[in-house]
Amino acid sequence: MSQPGGIPANPNSASVIHDIGYRPYAGPRHGEGAIARALVTTGFRNAFGLGRSGRSKILPFVLLAFNLAPALAIAGAIMLANLKEMPIGYARYAATTQVLLGIFVAAQAPVLFSRDQRHGTLALYLARPLPAPAYAIARWLALLGATLVFLILPIVILYAVALLGEFDLTDETRKAAVAVGLALLLTAAITGIAGLIASVSTRRGFGVMATIAFLLLGDGIVAAIQGISSQEGNERIGEIAGLFSPYSLYRGLVTAWADGSSMTPPNSTAMEWLYAAVLLAIALACVAGLVWRYRKLATK
Repeated sequence: MSQPGGIPANPNSASVIHDIGYRPYAGPRHGEGAIARALVTTGFRNAFGLGRSGRSKILPFVLLAFNLAPALAIAGAIMLANLKEMPIGYARYAATTQVLLGIFVAAQAPVLFSRDQRHGTLALYLARPLPAPAYAIARWLALLGATLVFLILPIVILYAVALLGEFDLTDETRKAAVAVGLALLLTAAITGIAGLIASVSTRRGFGVMATIAFLLLGDGIVAAIQGISSQEGNERIGEIAGLFSPYSLYRGLVTAWADGSSMTPPNSTAMEWLYAAVLLAIALACVAGLVWRYRKLATK
């Protein structure tokens, strides 16, 4: 019952009605490191569509299946035909599936770098005790990890089959280790490029197409220059042209350090290390660009 004027008859009833059980958080409060780790983990999952809609899982897993199909076919051939050597080298495998790799990176980079800007949630992340550089690096590490899985899983399959086929353990381990190291260099470079492109636009389509154009069309131009220079007998031009594409840098290093077949590979030790240094420099420059970009966004 209420008294005239709308005052409750029982003064305590008002507090009971509005007490819905809210309690302050009394547990441990995690800092910047825990937030960054959570961003890396969720970003890695999101790159494969995990934790998102069912439609978001189709493209990454279809690309992954196509990427693994040749490795599984090679594994079957080794076991059935009792082959004693690998039909294709570990490091060379990524060069044969670079189109799939480029599409995967181009499609998933906007998921990690454009979506928060498009939906206006970036400010919520940066309002926490997480500086903009840590956010940028965490997102890049998530894309790096997902792309490494894409690249290294076929190497693991081929290596496991080589061991089951009783190939030379020392030789196969050395080749696989070189392939993993080169895969890390390539992945760091192309994920940095894709992340930087995706971070400058909130439109996913722009990020996808611009990344594909830069990685795949750019590599096509470099490959054409290398082919012409090789036919003309001026391999020095092709060797220098190889410095302008992450894929041509990778192919050159695979030819020099593993079992690749680049048309104009680096023909000296100094040039080999220059190729590796340029790949590393691309990765570092792009990560620095990401840090600068998100610092700028944080001040808006």
